[in-house]
Amino acid sequence: MDDNYVKIFDTTLRDGEQSPGATMTTPEKLEIARMLSRLGVDVIEAGFPAASNDDFDAVRCIAATVGSEAVSGRPQKTPPSICGLARAVERDLEWAAKAVAPAKFPRIHTFIATSDLHIEHKLRTTRADVLRRTSAMVRFARSLCADIEFSPEDAGRSDHEFLVEVVHAAIEAGATTINIPDTVGYLTPAEYGALIALLRERVPNSGRAIFSVHCHDDLGMATANSLAGIAAGARQAEVTINGLGERAGNAALEEVVMALATRRQRFGLTTGIDTTQLVRASKLVSQTIGFVVPPNKAVVGANAFAHESGIHQDGMLKNGLAYEIMLPASVGAGRTQLVLGKHSGRHAVGVRLGELGHELEGAALDAVFERYKAVADRKKQITDADLEAICSDSHIAPAGGEYSLLDLIVCCGTQGLATATVRINRPDGSVAVAAIIGSGPVDATFKAIDSILATSVTLLEYMVHAVTEGIDALGEVSVRVRDSEPVRDGDADAGSEARGQGRSEGIVYGNGADTDIVVASAKAYLKALNRVLAARPIRSHRTERFSQEKQGDTSS
Repeated sequence: MDDNYVKIFDTTLRDGEQSPGATMTTPEKLEIARMLSRLGVDVIEAGFPAASNDDFDAVRCIAATVGSEAVSGRPQKTPPSICGLARAVERDLEWAAKAVAPAKFPRIHTFIATSDLHIEHKLRTTRADVLRRTSAMVRFARSLCADIEFSPEDAGRSDHEFLVEVVHAAIEAGATTINIPDTVGYLTPAEYGALIALLRERVPNSGRAIFSVHCHDDLGMATANSLAGIAAGARQAEVTINGLGERAGNAALEEVVMALATRRQRFGLTTGIDTTQLVRASKLVSQTIGFVVPPNKAVVGANAFAHESGIHQDGMLKNGLAYEIMLPASVGAGRTQLVLGKHSGRHAVGVRLGELGHELEGAALDAVFERYKAVADRKKQITDADLEAICSDSHIAPAGGEYSLLDLIVCCGTQGLATATVRINRPDGSVAVAAIIGSGPVDATFKAIDSILATSVTLLEYMVHAVTEGIDALGEVSVRVRDSEPVRDGDADAGSEARGQGRSEGIVYGNGADTDIVVASAKAYLKALNRVLAARPIRSHRTERFSQEKQGDTSS
């Protein structure tokens, strides 16, 4: 491996999905994995196969598709490595090995806690046992897969002498990558860089493994810590799109990559990332999980290349470098000149979607184009933002049968009670109709939908925003709901274990777009309820999966 090359290990689909409310369906994960491959990511951590059947299936699906052959437009000629996370437990490792097996370059990432705090209070064991398990489980993992990554969880708060012993044992047992996670975002850049340097110097066999950085953002230093570790000799960075992750999140892929690219003279390092696709990747992840990217977010935020100050504007007009250290086009933030309207054809829409990172064809493109024409009849011009919203609203559907909105009629105003009449197509093809009175048009619509689906949820969040400017703007609605169906008594351990892995049990997200915000609200709510219904069998199955062992470990 080129010593000046930094591998980008993306964990959006694993650590990122552990953000409360960020759970994704398998089709959504697959689309993001394809985007990550086009982006040029070296390793995709696709999930935690032993966490649930759904996680296992998603990882295996990604391994069999994205990991088996190069995706069109990918900078590298070979597909990315597909990685599955596993605790240092034989059963977890076996599930991970099976899940990533279809990939051309499979990897298993295993971990065990090494800080005294975790060893005593979480694992309730000893340093000697942790050292023994490290050797045994890494060796076992290596018998299942040639590419093994090992993480000493909470390395940032671990005793340095013990950490040296554990890392040495892991490499001796066959680990090819050593990841040093600052699991709770505790260290400062100086401390984290020094830790990487110490391990590379003190571990006798450190030259036989690649060192990796994995930093959390609890104190807002994840990107700075990652760069400090890279400067100290680490050659893999574990990151997520938009900095998604548990609690305050992880180091953001776009920030680490652009820091290395913009300050190349300082670091002297390269990555395989096609930076012109960073904004597209950011939007895809944001729209999929419903986490809005802050306008002032570095690199990919809406205001990252915006200038309002008169002094700044004057400077920019004289020389763009006065207030911009990178070009908007270098991260894919440049504006397009392609204008789409009601006279545009299917081909033009398909080409523009491809340029925006949505490779659609056949029935998927037909569905988006049909929705596009309906919106174009009510708007003079369709912008890229409109097109992204239409695409998000049209072509990603939960696996299997689903309920869909056929018609919606709402009566409301200053006189009388708001009434909503909905006509919904059931998964079996039958049609159901309900008319309900509510405190407002949206309340009435949601109650009518509830009456047909006969399900119980709690609405946690309801947001409406205009995708573009103007009175004819496309409105996008996002809702977050919690399944009110109680977890069965036997599911208590499963729920506890899942929460231990950072999952938010029963909370799902739905979004919808339309020029009529009540219609958009109905679409968003239906999408969320479809996901609730689809998730219930998965929740019930977790009892069997987790009752076999009750380990206290959590992911790095």
